[in-house]
Amino acid sequence: MMQCEQCGNEYDKAFEVVMSGQRHTFDSFECAIARLAPTCHHCGNRIIGHGVEAHNVFYCSAHCATKEGEQGMRDRS
Repeated sequence: MMQCEQCGNEYDKAFEVVMSGQRHTFDSFECAIARLAPTCHHCGNRIIGHGVEAHNVFYCSAHCATKEGEQGMRDRS
């Protein structure tokens, strides 16, 4: 059995995610999101969709980017 690197649970159905050449092991998508998903610079939510990026800063939406002063941002269609 593999052990989840987020919660420590040993699980026979754990899975691996390779991100930027590094392997990560999780027992659930919830743990994978908690460990790997970026957070919105404005509201702090985990970005599990496309999100937007401006000046190497991630936001969950154009709304949050605009609240931080970014202009011309659009959510992806």
